Amino acid sequence: LVPLGEPAYRARQVYSWLYRRRARSLEAMSDLAKPLREALSARFALRWPEVAERAHSSDGTVKYLFRLDDGASIEAVFIPEDKRRTICLSTQAGCPLKCAFCLTGLGGYRRNLKTWEILGQVARVMDEVPPSPRGWNLVVMGMGEPLLNYEATVAGLRILMDPEGFGVAPKKLTLSTVGILPALEKLMTEPVRPNLAISLHASNEHLRARLMPIEAEYPLREVIAAARRYPIPRGGLVTYEYVLLRGVNDGPAQAQELVRLLRGSRCKVNLIPLNPAPEIPFEP
Repeated sequence: LVPLGEPAYRARQVYSWLYRRRARSLEAMSDLAKPLREALSARFALRWPEVAERAHSSDGTVKYLFRLDDGASIEAVFIPEDKRRTICLSTQAGCPLKCAFCLTGLGGYRRNLKTWEILGQVARVMDEVPPSPRGWNLVVMGMGEPLLNYEATVAGLRILMDPEGFGVAPKKLTLSTVGILPALEKLMTEPVRPNLAISLHASNEHLRARLMPIEAEYPLREVIAAARRYPIPRGGLVTYEYVLLRGVNDGPAQAQELVRLLRGSRCKVNLIPLNPAPEIPFEP
């Protein structure tokens, strides 16, 4: 805005229109002079991801398929609950990690999302859901590994958690990762951080290596050690996600192993039913 001859405070006005009020067009920014709106329109495009399809569930859940400018597709999910409304968002088109139980990984990887594509999923869903006293809960658990797209993801998180942006409280936002250790260490230095969820899915290194190739690079115990150090938001917990695979990781021995592995952690374990598909060689 300064190169356009505008005072710097105009940036706060534009920021508020983009992220707090979530304007759909530059023309809608009514407290900016018309010549400025025209100058901005000549330089910038303001658009949200295109909804290619909506899949509705009987419980009110809506899964969105978004089509991006280059033809890539991503998914986001709106989940209505009694006390909150949750949006699950993606950070990559596809996923390069190839976890054995995950259909996204089997489908291949296309690219990292840009910050606007991450935020656009949230804006689009919020725009379609009727107003409610229930607060918003965001989970970065959709397609992709967020910490492999660190810069764009964290730029989005800052805006989502900013009271002058989307205004989502840090304890209401959870980032899920397999444990990309250099990026996780970097996230710990952020002045404002989301809750942390670790994709664990196994109770020992051997089993995790069978299910998740990333184990060879970032071992289970090192990931848990980093999660123990993570400065969680006040009132939050580290979550360990564990998808139950019949006859593979769901026996009493694995349960006892998991207890020993996580003993002393301030955490919770989220047991997840497998969503089966013909391409996945496991059963719920």
